[in-house]
Amino acid sequence: MHKRKHIRIGVHDGPLGLVKAACVRDALEKLRESVTVSVIPMPGPARAPRTSASPSPAEQALLDGCCDVTVRHVKDMPAVPLVRPGIVVAAYPQRGDVRDALVHPGGLPLDRLLPGTTIGTTSVRRAAYLARSHPHLKVMPVLGSVEQRLKALEAREVDALVVASHALDLLGQEHRASEWLAVERLCPPLGAAATALQCRNDDEETIAVVGRLDHTSTRREIDAERMLRCVLRTGAHAPAAGFCTTLRDGRLSLRGVLFQPDGGRFVASHQRGTNPMDLGMAVGFDLLSSRGHHLIAAREAHQ
Repeated sequence: MHKRKHIRIGVHDGPLGLVKAACVRDALEKLRESVTVSVIPMPGPARAPRTSASPSPAEQALLDGCCDVTVRHVKDMPAVPLVRPGIVVAAYPQRGDVRDALVHPGGLPLDRLLPGTTIGTTSVRRAAYLARSHPHLKVMPVLGSVEQRLKALEAREVDALVVASHALDLLGQEHRASEWLAVERLCPPLGAAATALQCRNDDEETIAVVGRLDHTSTRREIDAERMLRCVLRTGAHAPAAGFCTTLRDGRLSLRGVLFQPDGGRFVASHQRGTNPMDLGMAVGFDLLSSRGHHLIAAREAHQ
């Protein structure tokens, strides 16, 4: 009788991470009857600094053999190194909705909010875009998970929120959105709504099983976005945004943006190509050659 393989998923113990891990568990258990899966919450922050030589708690647990798979939010992974020694990304499942969503108790869209309306977010990217497009609104910092920010809205600490649409979907709160903001209006962060499933690079059996969840188009898009971040050497809170999509002819379309946190200046680049890594480098170097490096340096000087 064939022995059932047990896969242990390590994940940072925030609400979104646990929901994602549960989705991965369910998907793996549907692949074949000989697989069972358990989720192991890991303490510590999911977000990493701009560059991080040290593995995250979940990655260290993976390297130590305490789990077999880690579930990571791609947008929160460090820009450098692209590849963690001893670890491979076995799968990028199909990504979710990359758009941001406005949550307003009265159901109003962004363009109908009155002057002085307070919008809660801690995102440098959202604050910059809102300062440029809606300077009559007031951005207020709201810390914590998406669930905590929704509670702050309920407590009337702010009048509205802008949050990731994908996060609302995962939490079953998509009905709270009063408007989904098109990427042309509010460019998403690099790696938005994407999940990386990491394995030890010598665990061939687990890699083979987890690899069946890989979505080819998502992997190519994320490879381009992560290379762009690597060139820019920026993290989740840096003054950068961008997203890659797959065109009907199979080519990739990558847009990258650098900006001043106050929304005063934006530098953008948009290119198409077939090789994800080459495309990410091309857009990154184009941004830096367009004086985008000054925007990154100015942000770092104030941190």
